[in-house]
Formats: sequence, C-alpha cells, structure tokens
Amino acid sequence: MPGASSDLSPVIAASAHWLARAYPPPAPDGPTHARAEQQARQAVTVAAWLRYPTVIDAALVAIAGPGGSAVLDWRAGSEPEDEFAAEEGWRTWVDEVVVSWAACLLADPVLARRAVDAVVAAMPIPEGKPRPHARRGGEFRRLLVPDEKDRVATVLMRHPDLVEPVADMHRDDLYYLLGVLV
Repeated sequence: MPGASSDLSPVIAASAHWLARAYPPPAPDGPTHARAEQQARQAVTVAAWLRYPTVIDAALVAIAGPGGSAVLDWRAGSEPEDEFAAEEGWRTWVDEVVVSWAACLLADPVLARRAVDAVVAAMPIPEGKPRPHARRGGEFRRLLVPDEKDRVATVLMRHPDLVEPVADMHRDDLYYLLGVLV
C-alpha cells in the first residue's frame, strides 16, 4: 500500500527539503517557506509512493539508500560549499528519481492529478470504509489546487523552465508508469 511504510520518511523529508532549498520561495519569511515546503513534501510523497509502491520496495531503499543529491545539485546548480560537512548529511537520503518526478508534478497540474489518482487507486479499500476520493484534493490539496499564497510560495518550484533540468532527468519513466502518451 502506498505510504504504508515509515521506511520512506527519510527519503521524503530529505527530497522535499532539497526541492525547497534548490527552488526557494521569493520571500524568506516563515509562512511562505512553510507553504513551499508543504507543497514540495506533497509532490515528493506522491512521487515516492509511485517509485516505491510496496512495503518491500520501501524497506529495500531504506537498506540500500536512495543515492543522494550529488547529480541533482550539479544539474540544478545548487551544489553545497562543503557536501561533507556534518550538517549536510541529509543529502544522502535524497532520491534523484523521486525529486525528478516531484518536479514534473509541481510543474504540470494535469500530470499531478493523474499521479495522485494512481496513488489513490492503488490504496487498498479499508474494511467498511469508502476509498479515499482523490478529486477533492484532500491530503494533496496544496499540490493539486494551490491557492494564491501557495502559488507565490512556489513560483520557482512550479516554473516549468526552471525545473526542466531536474524534471527531464526521469520524466520518461514517470510518463511510462502513468501511461502518458507523448
């Protein structure tokens, strides 16, 4: 079940943090940064659940590690001054494919809707309860239907031209997975 494993928590947190740092909000105030981080986290969560759809997949990435942010840093031009500094250890938990897919979702609302629908469709139906309704946005509202403040906070992160170097890295795999014809 998507999201069933807490093994993905470090990957989701680090990958969302990477996106929020690589494409920061225009105003560095707390609420704007929090909105940007929330949208990055929602996009990364959907991407991670698509990439690691089972508990076994999540456990394997927790054991092997996701690969880190080095290639993403280079592609986005956001390389740290000292990647080996103690405070940069979170970068080892960044998943290049997950970040690339999240960038695709943030830049393309139609693709984001398709990805969320796929994730919701893959969730098992809880006994005695209806399947979650993805059309309302729910858990992924900021990703799917951002309000004006959300859009301002992620003006860089959602700009197709700016995220293109990162989004293009693994876009074809995401299209294949979601059945998007190009």
